Amino acid sequence: MQVSYTQAKIQTLSVEGMRTAYRRIGTSEGTPILFLNHLAASMDGADPMLLDALAEHFPVIAFDYQGIGCSGGEAPLSVEQMARETITFVRGLGHTRVHLLGLSLGGFVAQAMLRLAPELISSVILAGTGPAGDAGIARVPRITYYDMLRGALTGRDARYYLFFPQTKEARLRGEAFIARTKGFVDPDQPTKVKTLRRQLRAVVGWAKSAPQDLSEVSQRVWVVNGDHDRMVSTSGSYDMARRLPHATLTIYEGAGHGAIFQEPDRFIQQATAFYRANDSQQASK
Repeated sequence: MQVSYTQAKIQTLSVEGMRTAYRRIGTSEGTPILFLNHLAASMDGADPMLLDALAEHFPVIAFDYQGIGCSGGEAPLSVEQMARETITFVRGLGHTRVHLLGLSLGGFVAQAMLRLAPELISSVILAGTGPAGDAGIARVPRITYYDMLRGALTGRDARYYLFFPQTKEARLRGEAFIARTKGFVDPDQPTKVKTLRRQLRAVVGWAKSAPQDLSEVSQRVWVVNGDHDRMVSTSGSYDMARRLPHATLTIYEGAGHGAIFQEPDRFIQQATAFYRANDSQQASK
């Protein structure tokens, strides 16, 4: 019987002086899906519903960036360094090819990985994210601190405000998502404020960096977002999809930054089909 994400034990890998904490679930064969998490999130911030569903068909790996959770080191001050460390981690696990699922900051990391190690990547889902050089992304620190304050004043998890529009249905789905991220058998460590600040510097650096030439990306990419993303403007999703040669775009109506958590059933079905189609295409070559 497959171990669920909330039941999976935290493992560690030490390679090139880097200690990385991770969880692995799912099938023993096939191209692994590497989940690249959002800002300030440990592995416990991932949605078990999504990862468990994907794990029915693929090996699934979630991990803590350096300086996050049970991983060692300090949080890098640039997205490029985060990508380099992630590449080292993947190779340290012995994988030569992975699918990426990059959410928000994780989507920045995924794009940097496509440039730095394209041979390592089979296909990519970019969720709630934006391209390098998108000046609007520089607003993320202000929005983050504001919604953290709202959460503190109302006794709610900040993700309730950051990820979901404040409509009745979206609020209910936000509460359901947050409830799903509780009850880990082997819980991760909480993120420190210092680490959040360092990651926010990396986010601003991404916003101020030169645009990446996405026309060189040969992999299939699925860009997905909500039409009410307050953190990373939905316009960035349209921009990436336009510039990526093999991209498809899906915008979930009435959804926010956490669209994949707000519409889990729909996302699971589409993501599974996307990765499976890519594997079938690769196998036929």
